[in-house]
Amino acid sequence: MSESRTSADGGMETSYGFREVPGGEKQGLVNQVFHKVAKRYDIMNDVMSMGMHRAWKDAMISALNPRKEPGYKVLDVAGGTGDIAFRIIEASGRQAHATVLDINGSMLGVGAERAAKKKLSDNLTFVEANAEELPFEAASFDAYTIAFGIRNVPRIDKALSEAYRVLKRGGRLLVLEFSEVDMPLLDKIYDAWSFNAIPQFGKAITGDAEPYQYLVESIRKFPNQENFAAMIRQAGFSRVTYTNYTGGIAALHSGWKL
Repeated sequence: MSESRTSADGGMETSYGFREVPGGEKQGLVNQVFHKVAKRYDIMNDVMSMGMHRAWKDAMISALNPRKEPGYKVLDVAGGTGDIAFRIIEASGRQAHATVLDINGSMLGVGAERAAKKKLSDNLTFVEANAEELPFEAASFDAYTIAFGIRNVPRIDKALSEAYRVLKRGGRLLVLEFSEVDMPLLDKIYDAWSFNAIPQFGKAITGDAEPYQYLVESIRKFPNQENFAAMIRQAGFSRVTYTNYTGGIAALHSGWKL
């Protein structure tokens, strides 16, 4: 299979890393990856991003700037361990309510345990469901966030359409995802790190390099910044923008339901 990125026209639904899989099989394969890494997910993100994911997530929350008032409702998708939801709740002065949705029960279990330790359980609801078929009424949320999860959704266009549906008018979509490096020297360094070091670190941490190999490959298959922004517009969002972090290793995409 070609290692080139997919476009705004699709392709991720049958792309399991660099391997082509039949339609309908990708989700099960991705589920296996996250069952394997759930307990060490934060360590995995440190390895994948060289520790930078923490700063990128903080920047994402600053961009969201959640209201400090009761009734502010956020849906955090593919956020099973709670990392983004916890930040949102704290940034709102513990006023916001976050619904954490993930298709993987192992990830949600980690998040629920962490929420209890942080005494945030009253501000959180954990839901096991598919981003492509959200179990919520239309116009239910003020914001929809997803960090490093959209590339693992087979039908990204369907997930974006669902995001638009469940947001209220004036609601905001924020997507943080690994993207295309736009600095000539940095791209070579990052490629060497990704394909040589990350799977080996993964094997040392978890005893299994395969999940990390998939995750690295999935980053390279994901549409670049302009193509993903086009997909967000196609889903109906307005004022679509993106901000590159660390030379494009990651990008924060924003759209509004107006």
